[in-house]
Amino acid sequence: MAAGGFRTVEPLEYYRRFLKENCRPDGRELGEFRTTTVNVGSITTADGSALVKLGNMTVICGIKAEFAAPPVDSSNKGYIVPNVDLPPLCSSRFRPGPPGEEAQAASQFMADLIENSQVVRKEDLCIVDGKLAWVLYCDIICLDYDGNLLDACVCALLAALKNVQLPAVRINEETGLAEVNLKEKTALTVRKEPVAASFVLFDSLVIVDPTAEEEDLATGTVTIVTDEEGKLCSVHKPGGSALMGAKLQDCIGRAKTRHKEVKKLLDTLIKSVEGT
Repeated sequence: MAAGGFRTVEPLEYYRRFLKENCRPDGRELGEFRTTTVNVGSITTADGSALVKLGNMTVICGIKAEFAAPPVDSSNKGYIVPNVDLPPLCSSRFRPGPPGEEAQAASQFMADLIENSQVVRKEDLCIVDGKLAWVLYCDIICLDYDGNLLDACVCALLAALKNVQLPAVRINEETGLAEVNLKEKTALTVRKEPVAASFVLFDSLVIVDPTAEEEDLATGTVTIVTDEEGKLCSVHKPGGSALMGAKLQDCIGRAKTRHKEVKKLLDTLIKSVEGT
């Protein structure tokens, strides 16, 4: 049987033959991430944006800042509202209509991560205590789906937040209205730098940065988010087979190494953008 036919008829057995040789069908080693590229400022109509490619996996994040009244119980805070969109154009697995289960789960994961990591303090989004605050609408849209959605979303959000420029705002004492000075802009203060690393479980093996095909064949997944201090921000394990202590610790170690790689990539990118 030709390799293509065998892959279609017996995909799991096809993968296992590669895994026995400690490699994958795309040529990567089990612990190797796909090539990661990041661009910022891609959407000129947004207040901050970033495009991230993880192999073929492509997501874009656009951030729009708008005014709102602060929450009644937190008069000195603003809002960050993430939304992950998986349109049919990115993969045939998604259908038109309201957000599916995977998109909703990804949006909730991003909301929890923003809260847990304190990547941006909501107090920094307050303009006038009790009267006016910023709302950051963070729309993350998948353009090409090929597995490991969460890693790409977290990277795109962080890069886009680092790209945000907010205009100066003051309240006119006579009219009580907000006056915006678009010529005077300041960068958003990004307090923490969370980076995600996802793994899938194949029998007794742990594999990093899965493609869509690998996710479908795997018996479980786990996503680990660390910050620049090596602290855990999140361990996301949506069911599947168990991950024992030693293997989990190994995944955490790999996630910390991945953080250094992504941070270096983003730091270089932001410096080059600031230098232009």
